Amino acid sequence: MHSSGNLVADTICRTAEIGLTITGAADAGTLTIIDAAPVAVDDQCPGCQQPGKLRDHVTRRLVDLPVVGFPTRLHVRVPRFTCSNPACGRKLFQTSLSCADDGAKLTHRVTRWILQRLAIDRMSVSATAKALGVGWELVNQIAVDACRQLVYDNPDHLDGVRILGVDEHVWKHTRRPGQPSSFVTVLVDLTPLVDGRGPARLLDMRPGRSADVLRTWLQEREPEFRRQVQVVTMDGFAGYATAVDQVLPQARKVMDPFHVVHLAADKLTGCRQRLQRETTGRRGRKDDPLYKYRRTLLTRTNYLTERQKQRLDLLWATDDEYVALEVTWMFYQDMIQAYGHPQKSEGKKLMTRVINTLRKGLPPGLEELAQLGRTLWRRREDILAYFDIGASNGPVEAINGRLEHLRGIALGFRNLNHYILRSLIHSGQLQARINAL
Repeated sequence: MHSSGNLVADTICRTAEIGLTITGAADAGTLTIIDAAPVAVDDQCPGCQQPGKLRDHVTRRLVDLPVVGFPTRLHVRVPRFTCSNPACGRKLFQTSLSCADDGAKLTHRVTRWILQRLAIDRMSVSATAKALGVGWELVNQIAVDACRQLVYDNPDHLDGVRILGVDEHVWKHTRRPGQPSSFVTVLVDLTPLVDGRGPARLLDMRPGRSADVLRTWLQEREPEFRRQVQVVTMDGFAGYATAVDQVLPQARKVMDPFHVVHLAADKLTGCRQRLQRETTGRRGRKDDPLYKYRRTLLTRTNYLTERQKQRLDLLWATDDEYVALEVTWMFYQDMIQAYGHPQKSEGKKLMTRVINTLRKGLPPGLEELAQLGRTLWRRREDILAYFDIGASNGPVEAINGRLEHLRGIALGFRNLNHYILRSLIHSGQLQARINAL
């Protein structure tokens, strides 16, 4: 062991902030071993609160933060005492350390450091474990236990949630026969984003995708939480709408613009494919106009180049049978223009006009538009609510994208509970709580 000045060593390793002072250090190859002692010693017996008599010292080994890139082990010389009170049942005790719980293997700041690496630096558990010189299982268990405490054991976790986003998410893309669904229901707080106070935050995830899953989650929450939710954004899945109607009757449902436009895009594609089969008797090939211009048909008019506009004009003039496709394309573009209008009130009028026009009835040959019209009419209140509120499921989809990145970092997950807790660390906006540990 090599002795060193306490002030310099304690400053470099920041041991003073955890109540320790360094007495020596050793290079153990892949590890740095630091000898330390408590700055303050508590000699009171935990059983009777009477001062004890010094008996001897024991060495307590703790994992601490890496030093200059090498894992660190603290060897803390802890005094042991005998209780001098004959009436006390505790005969022997040792000083507790403020830097770690009794029996723990890691210091408190290592727990904070692990969560910071996972939540802020987006490191994998394997990389974090390697930096600390410990096993994957230990780091993962520390992370999920701390996350469970920060989220599920925190009574303030759901405070202030007025705008709730709901969506489904596939947490793994392989499923054997007999295994449960790979879908989970994702619940996101959009209130900070809409209020301009910060990003959306992941609140929770539940296995499955159904009305029952969302209904159960909402019913498990406190009545105060259910009363404070004013808006719920979602995609076109009717199950979520049913659950909200049953449990949150006061909340306004908002159907996300992306999914509304996607419905129209699906009908436009379906019309194109139907005309392709009717006119040629087969699927599209690369030289068929309907197949060649399939992507141009889905492009917003504002983004069409002159060449693309000429292609569409040529397509409409190719065959009279394509009139149905042209009409469907026009309604598709009208819906995009409604959402893109700079004034929400005018956009709402445009969307209302589209819904009412499709509702009045269409001539034969526009089967896809008729189906779209029935869907839009059935969900018209949810669709038009977007123009009044402005909230959408876009931030929820963004969180889903970040969770895809999380699965890439971890190279996949097998344990759903671990995946949910890791997702909360990754996208739950827990940085302030983590830094306060």
